[in-house]
Formats: sequence, C-alpha cells, structure tokens
Amino acid sequence: MDARQPRTIQAVAASALRNPLSATAGMRSPMRALAAYLQIEEELADRIDSGELEPGMRLPSERELSEQVGVSRMTVRQALGRLEQRGLILREQGRGTFVAERKYTQDASILRGFFEQMVGQGVVPLSRIVEQAQVHASRALAHHLDLRLGEAVYKIVRLRSAQGRPVVLETSFFPARIVPGLLELDLEHASIYRLMAERFDVRPVRAVQSVEPLIAGPSEAAALEVPLGSALMLVERTSWDAHGRPVEHARDLYRGDRSRFVAELTL
Repeated sequence: MDARQPRTIQAVAASALRNPLSATAGMRSPMRALAAYLQIEEELADRIDSGELEPGMRLPSERELSEQVGVSRMTVRQALGRLEQRGLILREQGRGTFVAERKYTQDASILRGFFEQMVGQGVVPLSRIVEQAQVHASRALAHHLDLRLGEAVYKIVRLRSAQGRPVVLETSFFPARIVPGLLELDLEHASIYRLMAERFDVRPVRAVQSVEPLIAGPSEAAALEVPLGSALMLVERTSWDAHGRPVEHARDLYRGDRSRFVAELTL
C-alpha cells in the first residue's frame, strides 16, 4: 500500500466530516447518514480529480475507511458504489479498490480533432495507422459524402493513444477528389484536419454527430486493449466545409472507461 495513503484518508476524515458519525448514529438518522456518504464521495472525488489520489492507487478497505471516518461500513459502501458508477474507482474481487485511470474530456460542442482535444488537456497523443486505402464508395458512404456510388474514397483507420494507453479507434472516410494524395502524407504524427487545411485548403467548419453506447466485440476489444464486452462509445460524424461540401464521414470508437463527453447548451 502507498505510504502516503493513510495520511490521505485521514485527511478525508478530517475535512469531509467535521463531526464524524458513528455507525449507530447513522442508523438512527437517515438524513445524517445520507449527508455522510455524499460528503465522503465528493471529498474522494475531489482528491482524485486533483491528482492527490493517483490512478492505480489502492484505497483502504471498507472496514478501514469506516473506522478512519467514523461511520458505518454501509455508509462507506454507498459512497464507494457511487464513485464506481462515476468511473472514478475500480473494485476488483479479491484485490481491493483502486483509483481508476484518468478520463479524457471530449468537448462535443466544438468541431475539433482528437489531437487538438488532447493537447488542450496537456497530453500529447500518439497515433498508429491500422489501415489506409483507397476504396469505392458504398451506398451508405455515397449518401453521407454526396458521392456517386463507387466513387473513390480514402479510408483511414487510426488507433489514438494517450499516455501509452489506447483511447479511441478512429475510422474516417474522405472524398479522394477533394483531398487528392492525402494517403501520401504523414498521418501518424499530425492532425488530419490541419493537413487538409494546409495542403488542400479544405477545412471542416460544420458537423452533425451522434453518440451511442456499444459493447466491444473481439476486434474492437483487441485494438483498444479492453475485455470483450466492455463499454464503448460510438461517435459517428459527417463534416462539411465552408462551401457546403461533405468532406469527412467518421465512426470513432472510444473506450468508455477513459472518455467523458461534454457539451455546452444555451437557450
């Protein structure tokens, strides 16, 4: 166990519960018990978000936490259960409770590539080309990209990683006549959107995208290094340039345990 861990949890007890509750007090007063587990949840969440509790750090057991904080094990269990639902901790049978890997925020309010999203969070992403080829537009692609059936399309599949761990498997299609020679460029070390703007004067300025949950099949699980059946998020997107031309259709598979999507809404 991390040598800093007891001090960290004792700090939780001191700051989260200024008037620690006993197990019997918690049982006598449901409202106080509710306040207790919510305070424990938020205090631990704040320490995880700040990096004080680092990914992979093992937390004390429910019994140890209940003794340190001065509440019942049931109250602690409620707090940990809510943190697990939020994806902030992982509970492994026979091993204990651990701080989960950091989740990366994907801003669904703006049209920005994965590279720019990660750099904005202080992370330099890595890319690996899984597949790149010129293919013929299927009926679905022809519809999305406003092409003739069978017209030339560039297919690019990239695995995007942050801090050495896969985050998203991107599959993108681009009309070959709009970005001729795109496959000849370095697609592993640069933003495709930036290359499109610099080399072809094509810049996506508008997009429509959908987000839906999926379960990882064998190929997705292998690529993203997650167990079969893990939760993924499918982001499907069609983008247009300033001239109203569809310039990209993409199907991106994000690891559910490493991604969080946010959107700003206004009235």
